[in-house]
Amino acid sequence: MITCVVEYVVDPAKIEQFEQFAQRWMELVNRHGGTHHGYFLPSEGASDKALALFSFPSLAEYEQYRALFGVDPDFVAADRIRDESGCVLRYDRTFMRPLLP
Repeated sequence: MITCVVEYVVDPAKIEQFEQFAQRWMELVNRHGGTHHGYFLPSEGASDKALALFSFPSLAEYEQYRALFGVDPDFVAADRIRDESGCVLRYDRTFMRPLLP
């Protein structure tokens, strides 16, 4: 299993748009073989940081999911929310392997 951790810098004035973007991506990950563990949004302290965590059974299955970016109309529509609203200023993606009980 691999887990993707996405760290976002978001526009604090556009949290509602980020939430719409996040809802769409949670649906897409789950529909295409992954398990989305949720988005974690600013609450107290730094108001421009957000995280997303999702897992796929293998890197190969993650790569099948990634092949849909820019091609599948649902993926394009989800990215359009981000692009048109400007809710995401920057993001960084890291792959980790979970150590679970």
